[in-house]
Amino acid sequence: MNMDWTEISLFKGIDLNDSFVLGWSLESGRLAFELKASIWPESDYYIAAKPDEYTCYRKATLEFVGIHEVHGLLPIESVRFARDPDGSIDYGNIDTLVKLESIYQVCGDFGEVEIIGGELRFEVHV
Repeated sequence: MNMDWTEISLFKGIDLNDSFVLGWSLESGRLAFELKASIWPESDYYIAAKPDEYTCYRKATLEFVGIHEVHGLLPIESVRFARDPDGSIDYGNIDTLVKLESIYQVCGDFGEVEIIGGELRFEVHV
């Protein structure tokens, strides 16, 4: 059964297509994407947007834990980044996140990544 991220309850009120990837790391069965997450009023994590923001943006971690294999993950040094007016950098948005049985596929400007096994978690930082 294919399941798009928009059908996963973890992402209620979260727009991954409008969230920015700040970096990623892979270590011992855990792949983590650090995000500047786009959060909307339907989410429990929503707070009023800053005057210069389109919506509420908060730092968050999208992680896959207990994974068996990862394919297609590029080294961060080899991926083109964008420099924002405030000097910070990001690696674009998450274009797709799909769950297929025991496989997750995540695609964006950072590449096309396939994660085999594991559990998906999403945490907004306070």
